[in-house]
Amino acid sequence: MHMAADALVSLGVVAAGGIYLATHWTWIDPVTSLLIALLIVLGTWSLFRQSLHLMLDGVPDAIELAEVEAYLRSLPGVAALHDLHVWATSTSGTALTAHLVMPAGYPGPGFIAAATRALRDRFAITHPTLQVETEVCGDDCMPPPPTK
Repeated sequence: MHMAADALVSLGVVAAGGIYLATHWTWIDPVTSLLIALLIVLGTWSLFRQSLHLMLDGVPDAIELAEVEAYLRSLPGVAALHDLHVWATSTSGTALTAHLVMPAGYPGPGFIAAATRALRDRFAITHPTLQVETEVCGDDCMPPPPTK
Protein backbone atom coordinates (compact mmCIF):
# COMPACT_ATOMS: atom_id res chain seq x y z
CA MET A 1 0.00 0.00 0.00
CA HIS A 2 2.82 2.37 0.92
CA MET A 3 4.68 1.61 -2.33
CA ALA A 4 1.50 2.19 -4.36
CA ALA A 5 1.02 5.57 -2.68
CA ASP A 6 4.65 6.47 -3.45
CA ALA A 7 4.10 5.50 -7.08
CA LEU A 8 0.98 7.68 -7.28
CA VAL A 9 2.86 10.64 -5.78
CA SER A 10 5.65 10.16 -8.33
CA LEU A 11 3.08 9.97 -11.12
CA GLY A 12 1.52 13.22 -9.84
CA VAL A 13 4.92 14.95 -9.88
CA VAL A 14 5.55 13.79 -13.46
CA ALA A 15 2.06 14.93 -14.50
CA ALA A 16 2.60 18.34 -12.85
CA GLY A 17 5.90 18.65 -14.69
CA GLY A 18 4.19 17.80 -17.97
CA ILE A 19 1.45 20.36 -17.33
CA TYR A 20 4.07 23.01 -16.58
CA LEU A 21 6.00 22.24 -19.76
CA ALA A 22 2.83 22.46 -21.84
CA THR A 23 1.26 25.54 -20.20
CA HIS A 24 4.06 27.34 -18.28
CA TRP A 25 1.72 27.70 -15.29
CA THR A 26 4.13 28.53 -12.47
CA TRP A 27 1.56 27.84 -9.76
CA ILE A 28 1.32 24.13 -10.62
CA ASP A 29 4.48 23.24 -8.66
CA PRO A 30 3.44 24.74 -5.27
CA VAL A 31 -0.10 23.37 -5.63
CA THR A 32 1.29 19.90 -6.35
CA SER A 33 3.63 20.20 -3.34
CA LEU A 34 0.74 21.18 -1.07
CA LEU A 35 -1.39 18.27 -2.30
CA ILE A 36 1.46 15.83 -1.69
CA ALA A 37 2.01 17.27 1.81
CA LEU A 38 -1.72 16.90 2.53
CA LEU A 39 -1.65 13.27 1.38
CA ILE A 40 1.32 12.58 3.66
CA VAL A 41 -0.40 14.18 6.67
CA LEU A 42 -3.64 12.26 6.03
CA GLY A 43 -1.73 9.01 5.56
CA THR A 44 0.23 9.38 8.80
CA TRP A 45 -2.39 11.00 11.06
CA SER A 46 -3.44 7.72 12.70
CA LEU A 47 0.17 6.80 13.46
CA PHE A 48 0.81 10.28 14.89
CA ARG A 49 -2.29 10.03 17.10
CA GLN A 50 -1.28 6.59 18.39
CA SER A 51 2.29 7.78 19.06
CA LEU A 52 1.05 10.80 20.99
CA HIS A 53 -1.32 8.63 23.05
CA LEU A 54 1.55 6.25 23.86
CA MET A 55 3.89 9.13 24.72
CA LEU A 56 1.33 10.64 27.12
CA ASP A 57 0.77 7.28 28.88
CA GLY A 58 -2.88 7.05 27.85
CA VAL A 59 -4.93 3.94 28.56
CA PRO A 60 -4.59 1.69 25.49
CA ASP A 61 -7.66 1.63 23.25
CA ALA A 62 -8.05 -2.13 23.71
CA ILE A 63 -8.40 -1.80 27.51
CA GLU A 64 -11.75 -1.00 29.11
CA LEU A 65 -10.63 0.63 32.36
CA ALA A 66 -14.05 0.22 33.99
CA GLU A 67 -13.91 -3.55 33.36
CA VAL A 68 -10.41 -3.81 34.84
CA GLU A 69 -11.55 -1.85 37.88
CA ALA A 70 -14.64 -4.03 38.30
CA TYR A 71 -12.52 -7.16 38.07
CA LEU A 72 -10.06 -5.96 40.71
CA ARG A 73 -12.90 -4.89 43.04
CA SER A 74 -14.48 -8.35 42.64
CA LEU A 75 -11.41 -10.21 43.88
CA PRO A 76 -11.99 -12.02 47.18
CA GLY A 77 -11.04 -9.87 50.16
CA VAL A 78 -10.75 -6.59 48.26
CA ALA A 79 -12.56 -3.96 50.32
CA ALA A 80 -11.47 -0.93 48.30
CA LEU A 81 -9.35 0.04 45.34
CA HIS A 82 -7.51 3.28 44.56
CA ASP A 83 -4.69 4.69 42.45
CA LEU A 84 -5.51 2.47 39.48
CA HIS A 85 -3.38 3.35 36.46
CA VAL A 86 -3.07 1.52 33.13
CA TRP A 87 -0.72 2.57 30.34
CA ALA A 88 1.09 1.12 27.35
CA THR A 89 4.79 0.39 27.79
CA SER A 90 5.23 -0.31 24.07
CA THR A 91 3.09 -1.23 21.10
CA SER A 92 2.56 -4.69 22.58
CA GLY A 93 3.01 -4.28 26.36
CA THR A 94 0.65 -2.86 28.95
CA ALA A 95 1.36 -2.00 32.59
CA LEU A 96 -0.98 -1.58 35.54
CA THR A 97 -0.55 -0.30 39.06
CA ALA A 98 -3.25 -0.43 41.71
CA HIS A 99 -3.62 -0.25 45.48
CA LEU A 100 -5.91 -2.94 46.89
CA VAL A 101 -7.25 -2.38 50.40
CA MET A 102 -7.77 -5.72 52.14
CA PRO A 103 -8.40 -6.74 55.76
CA ALA A 104 -5.50 -8.00 57.88
CA GLY A 105 -4.61 -11.57 57.00
CA TYR A 106 -5.26 -11.08 53.29
CA PRO A 107 -4.23 -11.86 50.65
CA GLY A 108 -4.00 -15.61 50.87
CA PRO A 109 -1.35 -17.73 49.18
CA GLY A 110 -1.34 -17.43 45.41
CA PHE A 111 -3.59 -14.34 45.36
CA ILE A 112 -1.13 -12.07 43.55
CA ALA A 113 -0.09 -14.78 41.08
CA ALA A 114 -3.73 -15.60 40.26
CA ALA A 115 -4.69 -11.93 39.88
CA THR A 116 -1.64 -11.28 37.69
CA ARG A 117 -2.43 -14.28 35.49
CA ALA A 118 -6.07 -13.18 35.14
CA LEU A 119 -5.06 -9.61 34.24
CA ARG A 120 -2.79 -11.01 31.52
CA ASP A 121 -5.35 -13.49 30.17
CA ARG A 122 -8.46 -11.28 30.34
CA PHE A 123 -7.04 -7.85 29.57
CA ALA A 124 -3.60 -8.45 27.99
CA ILE A 125 -1.95 -6.53 30.82
CA THR A 126 1.60 -7.85 30.79
CA HIS A 127 3.15 -5.94 33.71
CA PRO A 128 0.78 -5.53 36.67
CA THR A 129 1.95 -4.19 40.03
CA LEU A 130 -0.54 -4.67 42.84
CA GLN A 131 0.05 -3.04 46.21
CA VAL A 132 -1.91 -4.53 49.09
CA GLU A 133 -2.81 -2.27 52.01
CA THR A 134 -4.52 -3.32 55.23
CA GLU A 135 -6.18 0.05 55.71
CA VAL A 136 -6.80 3.16 53.72
CA CYS A 137 -3.73 5.34 54.22
CA GLY A 138 -5.66 8.61 54.46
CA ASP A 139 -4.99 11.84 52.62
CA ASP A 140 -1.41 10.81 51.86
CA CYS A 141 -2.43 8.38 49.12
CA MET A 142 -6.21 8.52 48.69
CA PRO A 143 -7.55 10.97 46.14
CA PRO A 144 -10.30 13.25 47.41
CA PRO A 145 -13.83 11.96 46.88
CA PRO A 146 -15.43 13.14 43.65
CA THR A 147 -17.61 16.22 43.92
CA LYS A 148 -21.03 16.33 42.34
